[in-house]
Amino acid sequence: MPDYMYMLESRLSAEQRAALSRVQEVALEVGSNVYLTGGAVRDLISGMPIRDLDFTVEGNAGRVAKELEKRGARIASEDEKLRQFELVFPGEVDASVSAARDDAYARPGTRPEIRWAAIMEDLHRRDFSLNAIAISLNPASRGLLLDPTNGLADLGNREVRGLSIHAFSNQPVRLLRAVRYCARMDFKLESRTAEWFALALERQLLDSISPADIGQEFRQMTREEKPAAILKAWETQGLLGTVYPQLAKRRPDYEKLARILRAGDDLVGAGLRVRLFAPVTYATLHKLTPREMAATLARLEYPAAETDAVLQLEEETHKVVKMLSGQKTAAPGDAFAYLEKVPGDVLVFLLAEASDAKAVNKIRTYLHKWKPLQQGLPAAVMELEKIGLPAGPKFDSVIEDFFRMQLLGRARTPEDRIKVLRKLSGIKEPVKKPEEKKKPDEKLKKKLMGKNGAPDSTGATAAGVTKPAKQRAASPNPRPTAPGSAAGAVPNRRAEPAASAKEQTKAAPNQPKETTAKNAGGRPNLPAGRNKPASGAKSRPKAHSKS
Repeated sequence: MPDYMYMLESRLSAEQRAALSRVQEVALEVGSNVYLTGGAVRDLISGMPIRDLDFTVEGNAGRVAKELEKRGARIASEDEKLRQFELVFPGEVDASVSAARDDAYARPGTRPEIRWAAIMEDLHRRDFSLNAIAISLNPASRGLLLDPTNGLADLGNREVRGLSIHAFSNQPVRLLRAVRYCARMDFKLESRTAEWFALALERQLLDSISPADIGQEFRQMTREEKPAAILKAWETQGLLGTVYPQLAKRRPDYEKLARILRAGDDLVGAGLRVRLFAPVTYATLHKLTPREMAATLARLEYPAAETDAVLQLEEETHKVVKMLSGQKTAAPGDAFAYLEKVPGDVLVFLLAEASDAKAVNKIRTYLHKWKPLQQGLPAAVMELEKIGLPAGPKFDSVIEDFFRMQLLGRARTPEDRIKVLRKLSGIKEPVKKPEEKKKPDEKLKKKLMGKNGAPDSTGATAAGVTKPAKQRAASPNPRPTAPGSAAGAVPNRRAEPAASAKEQTKAAPNQPKETTAKNAGGRPNLPAGRNKPASGAKSRPKAHSKS
């Protein structure tokens, strides 16, 4: 059995994972069961990109949404009647929170009676089996998959299957949605669902779709990765005229749409999240007159902000081109600061449609050179903290000046980066202290020296260095030997039994016997300059060389 929570954690972005955790925390606090449902589960299992998160709550969805708003989410829209809330979490993560419900129809095609229910009833009332799958996010059953309509099998068969014979008659907008799913996922309609689809078209149920529902489905199309494929599928099925009658005749501008999608990919590659609603809508309706475009947006019941974003897109693009071509953005720092404030959809449209090479090159430099430098600033922040500059206004000013220098091509290597940060912060590099020579250990020195300051009999000096054997042999005052020991033997060691005269003669028949020089007191001779040998004492004979 697949580990769906592991799949979620590995497939979701960091921002989406944070939103998922926040919803679980809030639901636990308010005492409501929460499930991940709909498109998020469908896309997770099918391997498609997970665009938004749909949460279904058994209980008060409004309270959950309000608590999420207090913790950083923004409520984009809400439907009090259906208890459905559209949210935007930090990082531009789209999500929805809705209450589990059941729709009861008195007869097909009428308005349903809404009844608040449990999660299983909510899954059964949905449109298609691939949307009727849920994953539990509750502590007691976290990761449990709920699939009461066998949607997993339909995903495996790559089919879109309706859950009721009245699926299209109850909500005709599902005609547009079914075709969108097929085009997006490269699926086909299940055989019975295809018959119901054809019957709905024959009964002209398209004419009964409300403009608001068409607008919602059109908005979903603009968020798809392949909106052109969906528009062409709608056109093939004769559904494009539901958006606006003249659009079916003049058709969308597919070439402009392709340029916009390529420009959008450039921004995504630079790490920017962009909403392409305005550029894609503009390209789709571009062949309509300005008046017809405004009438279409009004018919789809779009808010004033979305309508203005589409109608004023070209004008806003001209303003940006003029600014990027002027002297106010001649310096890289000024150009970067200005481009940071330009909306992403305007940048996309400018890259796709502008003919001013200077403005286009500046945007490309911003995306592929300046933005990577900005993403590397955390390393400079850590180095500045390591240098010792405390957080505060000066800290922020140093980082800002450092980034401006990087935009000019300076401080790109680690060594230069540290030097520039020290210079800007006014903190000099600490002076390195010279290494002190190690003095000989006094205890070792005393141990190696004799009573009268003479070196120990082992041949070690005051500095603790032992003379080599050859150097000791060549010394004018040879090392004294202890009485009864052989010449050259090292004293102060455990003496071995002296060999007899016969054995010495046998071992070295040609070697003359050597005697140890002694002073008058019977003590061994000391080195020259210490004590002279007493008169009458025998001196050590010189070694005879062989002929």
